[in-house]
Amino acid sequence: MSGAETHEAGEHGAHPTDAQYVRIAAILAVVTGIEVGLFYTSFAEVATNVVLLVLAGIKFAIVAAYFMHLKFDNKILRRLFVTGFVLACFCYFAYLLTLGVSV
Repeated sequence: MSGAETHEAGEHGAHPTDAQYVRIAAILAVVTGIEVGLFYTSFAEVATNVVLLVLAGIKFAIVAAYFMHLKFDNKILRRLFVTGFVLACFCYFAYLLTLGVSV
């Protein structure tokens, strides 16, 4: 193993194996199936929307962590990404409140 390969592995950590990527894809498929199933249920609209938002957030976190490799990058990059995302969520909710939408 050359020095460049060692440096890359140490800097980013160990990436998932193919089997782990298949498991991640299966989890994403199950969560998507739950979302599709909720769309066709007759639960209260507000409760369904909240659950759909939570499931979308879970899928977003999994995709960002594994497929965007944030889980394996430097901690400062993760913090910057999460901080920007949280700020965007607060701005979105503030905008909804100005429109009179209850959150």
